[in-house]
Amino acid sequence: MIACYTDRLSLRPGERFTLHASATSLSCRLEIARVGAGREVVLTRQVEVGNHPTPEEADRNGCGWPACAEVEIGADWRSGYYDIVLTGVDGEEAHHFVCVKAAAGAPGSRLVLVLTTNTLHAYNYWGGRSAYCDVGALMRREKRLPEAMAGALGVLSTQRPFPPLLLAAPAEIPRLVNLRKRGFEEPSWAGADPAWSRAHSQSPYDGSAGYLNKWEQLFVTWAENQGIALDYLTDYDLEADPAALAPYSVVVLVGHSEYWSGPQRAVIDSFVERGGRLAIFSGNTCFWKVRWEDEGRTLICHKWKGFEADPAADIDPASGTHLWSHPAFGRPEAESTGLSFIFAGYHRLGLCVARGQSGYTIYRDQHWALQGCDLYYGDVIGDAIPLIGYENDGCLLRFDDANLPAAIPRLGVPENLEIIALAPASFGEASSPYRPLIPPEELPVVAEIAYGSSSAEAQARVLRGHAVMASFAKGAGEVFNAGTTEWAHGLAASDPFVTRITLNVLNRFMAAASSVESAQAGLQASAEG
Repeated sequence: MIACYTDRLSLRPGERFTLHASATSLSCRLEIARVGAGREVVLTRQVEVGNHPTPEEADRNGCGWPACAEVEIGADWRSGYYDIVLTGVDGEEAHHFVCVKAAAGAPGSRLVLVLTTNTLHAYNYWGGRSAYCDVGALMRREKRLPEAMAGALGVLSTQRPFPPLLLAAPAEIPRLVNLRKRGFEEPSWAGADPAWSRAHSQSPYDGSAGYLNKWEQLFVTWAENQGIALDYLTDYDLEADPAALAPYSVVVLVGHSEYWSGPQRAVIDSFVERGGRLAIFSGNTCFWKVRWEDEGRTLICHKWKGFEADPAADIDPASGTHLWSHPAFGRPEAESTGLSFIFAGYHRLGLCVARGQSGYTIYRDQHWALQGCDLYYGDVIGDAIPLIGYENDGCLLRFDDANLPAAIPRLGVPENLEIIALAPASFGEASSPYRPLIPPEELPVVAEIAYGSSSAEAQARVLRGHAVMASFAKGAGEVFNAGTTEWAHGLAASDPFVTRITLNVLNRFMAAASSVESAQAGLQASAEG
């Protein structure tokens, strides 16, 4: 066995982190490399590592292993994702990472990518359990999935390693989308290649988070190849520092930004209200509310049990953890993002829209995001990628007098939302003769939140949704939401439509920020004059 973790995930140049590890090979090679479009090694050294037992409940309380190295972030280390690789003499490897932020007062870009580290922590099952499931028992076949899911953990330590396939997946890891339509009377399946999964001991949760060879690295590779500079932060940086976004004009979210804390969301909302731009190339965004404790060493994430398993919620329900759309919080996520997973769901996964086209149908072809795209009403984009798959966000809608889809302002969806494109999606699988793969969790709860009723009719309505691409103005700022986890795969495939739309969004948002800064500078000069 070889495994490692750091005492913190986010640092600036000149700051230090501590590496904790355990290995049967006592002398190990440490390598740290920035990973973007390429791999840039910045440090190598030998370290001595002890062989330490994994304590009971390491998933909840951490491992408590002693330090094997202390590393200072170099002054010339560019902001980015840094892969930490510990290699034993037998060639076995363990991975961890740190996010290097820009030096204080010296941003390298006006665009900042906020890494979806809360999602990574929620899916982390090292030591056995995650916020989803007792994955250890599931993989050892000690529990079936329903029983294992009942053993999910709501108090998660960050002081432990990550499972290898979650954090450092190989490039060939299967995507979380069925690459072809289901055939006539063909049993459903859910993305993974069974032979690959068996050969790599893949859990059902390994594809849902992580940077390497997943959504965020695909986006970063595309951006760097386009000459687009990015700075980096983690979710927790927005929790710990209310001024974390002050140097930036555009915030970018990619892939699966599913878990937001209250302080993190307040920072993003304030940023947009004051004129910042939010570019969401993510799906299932801001779905779950979480809480940080112990200076970032413990993530509270009780999910569906947020008001029954959390003593803090007994004292103050607003501090609980549950769906952001829960009425106890009074802040449905669509107020921030424009869309919600509740009104969309899965596509081309299990029986969820299993024969869907996996692309967006264009409706509002004159929208600014489609400028220069050679797209017209009814065109479909991304169907060959597939662009729509895994998890997607949407809204209730109607068709207006111009026969264009218009948002119904329910559950925080803004009335001024402009719907650009649509695709069918489902919150879960309907009853069928086939083995269920994507059972809709707590459907009565979701129906009550969405429609004020847990009736069978309301539950059936939840299963009929739409993935939506949209934008809206919010305060002095603006939000674009691609509405799907899979957007970065369109960039990786060099799809001309996805590429042009992404450039349109980033160029517009940066130009708007420059105009605001110029106007503010002019007002300041006039005042001083």
